[in-house]
Parts: sequence; structure tokens; C-alpha cells
Amino acid sequence: MKTNIMKIAIAGVLAMGLVSCDEFLNRPAEDNYNVDNFYQNDAQCIQGVNYLYNSPWFDFQRAFLWVGEIMSGNLYIGESKYLDFSVNGTDEDLKNMSYSLWAVNGHANTVIKNILGSEGPSQAVKEQCIGEALTWKAFAYFYMVRIFGEVPIIHDNNELLTSGQYNNVYKATRENVYEYIIMTLEKAMTLLPKMGAKAGGRIDYYSAEGLLAKVYLTKAGLSGSLNADDLAKAAEYAGDVIDNSGRDLLPEYSDVFRLQNNRNQECLISWLWEAGRDPWTQQNAMQPDLAMTGFSDFEDNCWGGWRGISVSLQDAFGVSAIDNPEDRAGEKDKRRKATMMMAGDKYDYFWTDKGGFDYLRFIYDADDYGKGGPSGSMQSGTGANVVKHLTGRNADHIKGVGYGALNMASALSTHILRLSDVLLIYAEAKMGTAGTTTDASALEAFNRVRRRAGVEEAEGTLTWEQVWKERRLELALEGDRWYDYVRLSYYDMNKAIGDLKSQRRDVWYGLDALYKPYYESGYKNWTITEDVRYNDAAPVPNVTKESFTLPFPTEDLVFNPHLAEPAVEVDVRASYSYNF
Repeated sequence: MKTNIMKIAIAGVLAMGLVSCDEFLNRPAEDNYNVDNFYQNDAQCIQGVNYLYNSPWFDFQRAFLWVGEIMSGNLYIGESKYLDFSVNGTDEDLKNMSYSLWAVNGHANTVIKNILGSEGPSQAVKEQCIGEALTWKAFAYFYMVRIFGEVPIIHDNNELLTSGQYNNVYKATRENVYEYIIMTLEKAMTLLPKMGAKAGGRIDYYSAEGLLAKVYLTKAGLSGSLNADDLAKAAEYAGDVIDNSGRDLLPEYSDVFRLQNNRNQECLISWLWEAGRDPWTQQNAMQPDLAMTGFSDFEDNCWGGWRGISVSLQDAFGVSAIDNPEDRAGEKDKRRKATMMMAGDKYDYFWTDKGGFDYLRFIYDADDYGKGGPSGSMQSGTGANVVKHLTGRNADHIKGVGYGALNMASALSTHILRLSDVLLIYAEAKMGTAGTTTDASALEAFNRVRRRAGVEEAEGTLTWEQVWKERRLELALEGDRWYDYVRLSYYDMNKAIGDLKSQRRDVWYGLDALYKPYYESGYKNWTITEDVRYNDAAPVPNVTKESFTLPFPTEDLVFNPHLAEPAVEVDVRASYSYNF
């Protein structure tokens, strides 16, 4: 897909050609919409911003996981250029990611311009919708600065097109981009209502504030050492969300990722998908990329069984693919099973029309229960498969949202900022530059996350290392972990590189010889032979300081050579403004 900034600018102008049919995401039909006859009332104004919750983000779905999880060592895909840090500017998923993020910015800019030019909607609704668009714009830039580093600031697509300078834009420094993100979120917060737990999936004041806390935590190390003022601001904003938003964690961790909880109060910002394919951008298409062959009852719908949960992430959870499942019978951390499926695991929320999902039965009982599935062979070389982002069979989708899925299209929301993230941001930020804290509120924020997970709470002193690990366990497979490494690299490059190089990022040999007899013996015969071993000969990942910035798509560099030149310093507050 073409990604150059000219096409992105045009895409923003044409944004409203996208369609959806969900009640929450109702939008005008393409054949009866134009700017002059729309935005005539509050309902139309809200419809005009709804598609920003899904369609422009569609082409980011793969790289969301490839960058966030493969590069960070949470997800294994053999031969992946993201696994060995060799991605270049011709990579198709990289190009689609770039297109998607620039599209979000272009669409948000156009929606804002259209709303500002409308006269029918009430001022309160216009402000709410503009605030939502600004938050999405800020989030797109937050991804871009952490992925590409220095990027251009496209404040107004229409102005850029009118000037004819669309192939003459320069990169801004990372510091400038962070300042632009902060300015954008600050403006959004002046416009958004404080709906809190009643937001019902919509972005509100606390959504933008939680994101701003995360931006400040990330920006804090940008100068090469941690900035105490940035950390204090991160703690202040996160603390306000915690204390005043009225939001709370769902009692059961796995429930956060179920269809029936698509718009739960824990999730501050989510992509809200529709199980439709008209247009081909409104749906969640992650299950096919992550699930084992035959996991869905749509023909040829899943091909991700060989994309396994990394051995490194299993190590972090304190489990192993070669440990007897009976030894996990009393495991405390509920997040492990909600994140990865392993030998012996069963799920009552998948395959509800078949009495639940049994992992090994699915793999090895190919003529009965698992017909059409892996056909008697373990697909994942790591001994674990993905759970998050899966919906299961069509019956599960109907049970979750009241209607069926389509091939490569589900309605499962993708949560990209949760309250648990904000709690951990607060706990880390309260440490300041010390790396430890005895602050009671920081301990309580940290322990709220641990308590829900079912594991022991921290007492006395909380360390940076504890929060670092907790973020990995709590947010695993949610497209976030790599960006923790990026922010760490800002102020401690050696630690970031060393941590990544120390991970076990390869596969086990001989798992079928271990698992199949175990299943066929009625889950009794667990015998490890010399054939069952980890690939200790796997090369150490070639991660360097350059690995923490991905390249621009090659075609963008051809279209605009300035992207290969040094960034230009910009006075953000003087050069750009939101005067509305």
C-alpha cells in the first residue's frame, strides 16, 4: 500500500467515504454523504468522528504486534525480520504501519476542520468530538515518534496540499514531536467531558489524561537521563485518573479481553472494531494471524499456529513448555493462561458450542474434536500459543456480541490504554529518579494490579525492576512492550540492549514426542527424553543502538529526500496552535 505523505494528506480529505453499521459506530452512508449536507446536528457530528476508532488504524494491526511483541521478545515468528532486527524500508508491514499512522493524522485533521465549519451541532458535542479526534491524532504521533524517531509534523493537511509543499516537508526533532503530542493532548483535555466509567468506549478527559501521563513517563528519559519534572507530571496525571475517573479494574483479568466486555470501564482507549468487511478496514483481523489452523470454523481462517509465545515470556511468567502441566495446577498468576495457551490448558470461553476448548485435544484428536485443525502435530515451536486477540468459533462471537463474525473479521476491541497501565505508570513515576520508593500510594497502585492477577503483593519498598517486570506480565501481547524498551534506550541504552540479548528467543525441539503420549495416556504419561531440548545454539539477537529506530518506507524517502536529512528544530508552541 502506498505510504507517502501526499497520499496520506489526500486520504484525510477523503476520510468520510468509510462506512460502519454498528450502533455505536454509525456513520453516514457513502452514497448520501458530503460535507455540505452532513454535521447538521449532534448525532451526525458524533457519527463523523466514530470511524477514527477503527478504519484508519486497520493497516497497523500486524505491525502493532510485530513491533510491539516480536521485537520485544514476547512473540516468536521464525525467520521474521522483526525477530532479528533486520527490518528495512521495503517491508510490507512496515509500509502499511506507516500508511496507517499518517492516515490517522490526516483523517483526524480533516474531521476537526469539518466540525469547526459546521453550525448545526451543539457547542458541547462539537468540543467532545474535536477532543476525541485530537486524542487519536496524539496517539498516532506517539506511536510514530517511538517507532521512527524524528518525523514531520503535519498540522493541517489541507494547508499542505494547497501550498504544494507536500514533498518538501522536513523532520522535526524527537523533542519537538513530544512537545507537539503534549500540546495536542492538553488541548483535547480542555474540550473533552469527564465521563469516566460511563464513557462506554468513547474517549473522554481521563482517556487523554492517562495517555498524557504515559507520554511524560516516556519523554522523561529523552535527554539521556531521567527528568524529575517529567516524572512528577506523569505521576500527577496518572494519579488524577486513578483517584477521580471512577474507573476500576475488572475483577477477572481474562474478562478484559472478551467480546462481551468490548467497552469496559477499565479500558481508557480502544480500537472498536466491527465484524463486517464493507469497507475492508472496519474489522479486527488479528485472529487469523495468531490462531492455530482450524481454531475458527471459517474455512482457511487461521494460519498463526506456528507464531508462538516466546520462551522468554514463558520464563518471565515462571513456566516452561517442558514442565509437567500438573505442576501448574496451583499457579497463582491468572494472566499466564489468559495470555498463552500451553499443554494441559482448557478454556470455557472458547468453543462454547463444543463444551470448551482443550489445547492438546485440539492438536492431537484430529479425527474428532480437532478435525480440520493441526492434524496431530504441534505447530508452535515454543510450546505455547496466543490467547489474547482471539474470539474462537462463530458461536463464541454470537454469544459475545449477539451476532456472528465473518471470515477474517471480528468485533473484538483492541485495548491500547488500560487503567492497569496507568496504575503502573503512577507507581514507576512516583520513584522519581531514585529507582525505588516506599510511597504508600505507589505501592497500592502496583498492588492493585498484582491483587487482581492473584499474586503476592509488594511490601515496604517498590523497585524499578519490579515495575519493569510487572508491565511485561500485565500488558503482554497488547502491542506495548517494545516501547518500554524504546523509552529505556533513551537513558540506559546498554541496559536495553543487554536485556534483549539475554532473552531466550528461539524454540524447543521434540515437543510432539512429549505432548502426544501425554495426551494419548489420558494426561498421565509425562516423559521427557533427550530429544526434548531448547535450541541453545540459537544466535544472540543482533540488537544495536540503531535497532531502536525503524527506517522510513523506501518509497517515502524517494518521494521526499528531506526525510533522510537531519531534523529541523521547530518552536512548536509558536509554529502551531489550536485556536478553537
